[in-house]
Amino acid sequence: MNRTIPLPPKEPSLPLPLLITGVAGVAGYNALAYFSARYPGQVIGIRQADNWPLHASNIVACDAEDRRELVRLFDRWRFRSVLDCAGNCALRACELDSRLAWRTNVEGLINLASIIVDRDVRLVHTSIDLVFAGRDGGGYRETDRMDPVTVYGKTMVAAEQVLSDWLPRACTLRISLPMGVSFNGHAGAIDWIQSRFKKDRPATLYFDEVRTPTYTDCLNSLFEQMLSNDLAGVYHAGGPRQLSLYEIAQIVNRLGGYDPRLLMGCARIEAGPVPPRAGNVTLDSSKLFAALGYEPFTPWPYDESLTPSSREWHFDRGHERGSPKLLAEVLYRNPLRAESEQRFA
Repeated sequence: MNRTIPLPPKEPSLPLPLLITGVAGVAGYNALAYFSARYPGQVIGIRQADNWPLHASNIVACDAEDRRELVRLFDRWRFRSVLDCAGNCALRACELDSRLAWRTNVEGLINLASIIVDRDVRLVHTSIDLVFAGRDGGGYRETDRMDPVTVYGKTMVAAEQVLSDWLPRACTLRISLPMGVSFNGHAGAIDWIQSRFKKDRPATLYFDEVRTPTYTDCLNSLFEQMLSNDLAGVYHAGGPRQLSLYEIAQIVNRLGGYDPRLLMGCARIEAGPVPPRAGNVTLDSSKLFAALGYEPFTPWPYDESLTPSSREWHFDRGHERGSPKLLAEVLYRNPLRAESEQRFA
């Protein structure tokens, strides 16, 4: 069992106030909870105006594509830092409506960049491993050519190019699957898979789409470090453990104590043409580790004994006696971290 907790060398000091975009997503939602607890009264999150179920005292309804409203928000709060987690990651929806994908994933960032370029603001932008198509062995580095197979991936490439061309002092973090709670209970990898099992519905995941997931606890700490420094350009921020989507579902199934017969597996080629699926898009994050001087990620899940050893692994209930409570304790949050995050009610 890995009992090492990655810790930064010193307490970060980021410029405040802080704006967080994309708080409807798993990364943004968990980051808002973390930073709001760390810096009360100095953190604002924005959501799409039509996403009314997502609300809190420091969440503002503001579409990033609406530049006028965004300028008003900046003028009011005088933000010194921005954590940009915005983006529509619904693969099928993006394929069926590329205009919507462009508006959400690119136009909002163009507006942010156009406002920040004339201000003293630190910007950390989150991109995704799906800017790559996948290859045998994965292990993508920042210098590898981007070749996305989805509209989502293509718009994220375009967003990265905006910052490269117009705001080179900004930092782009390519993340993989952020593992944490979602505001609506069915966004993100864990919640979607678990929502199927909870209702005794089957879930089909792929043997050959491989990712490098990370605890949102670890991402939050990394975000804080990156907002506090002046590292610029693109950095990969994938976790140290490689897992296929099928293996991730095995872990959710077994640790949640759900019926193992509900989990189905297949190869990507059997899934149909829409949306197209990437292959092994695992990230090599050694450049980030070298720049920071430490490794910020605990493997997900934290204990190697909780990772599948075969395609039937989830049928063995193991000594841990799976339950939704156990799942929440070890998959949503990193149990090795002493500091817990406050979740929104």
